[in-house]
Amino acid sequence: MGAVVGTLTMQTKQRRPSRDKLDDELELTIVCHRPEGLELLEAQTNFTKQELQILYRGFKNECPSGVVNEETFKQIYSQFFPHGDASMYAHYLFNAFDTSNNGAIKFKDFVMGMSLLLRGTLREKLEWTFHLYDINRDGYINREEMTEIVRAIYDMMGKYTYPALKGDVPQQHVDAFFQKMDKNKDGVVTLEEFVVACQEDETMMRSMQLFENVM
Repeated sequence: MGAVVGTLTMQTKQRRPSRDKLDDELELTIVCHRPEGLELLEAQTNFTKQELQILYRGFKNECPSGVVNEETFKQIYSQFFPHGDASMYAHYLFNAFDTSNNGAIKFKDFVMGMSLLLRGTLREKLEWTFHLYDINRDGYINREEMTEIVRAIYDMMGKYTYPALKGDVPQQHVDAFFQKMDKNKDGVVTLEEFVVACQEDETMMRSMQLFENVM
């Protein structure tokens, strides 16, 4: 999961998004957005005030409006996976950071997510990963949701995954996950089932960590 910081903070030094790529409505409502006070964010995250100041300078350098929309996020993220198609995975990742569900990642969204991914407890990181997989936000992961995420990851890896892996490998991966996670065999995985399965099974945890590397 720590690769997210490598993805987002490094990108703030490399690319400036064009303002005209923001939707007109979005631009009118958030172009002057200002973040929460750094003292408040320091209390809410695991970052120091100095670290937050550095993160904010980079964020504002990349996004003068104070927000990142999905189109810009996809463009930035895709630069790190030039041999594959990262658009779908970036879409799911963007939604995981967009906790307000308003189509924009504000600085507070960014640092709250980074705090969990970089310095959160194991459970906090697993909970974040669960919510990434829970695409429809109903509190469960079904096979279709996990399959979509896994296929998006394989598509993003591009030639480093295909053709070495056969077309049914993503589904096999999902089947193996569900066999271990879905304890009561009701066809869905709850948060507790997900956390317990990952904590109890070393192989499962290693498999999850492989996917965390692209988060």
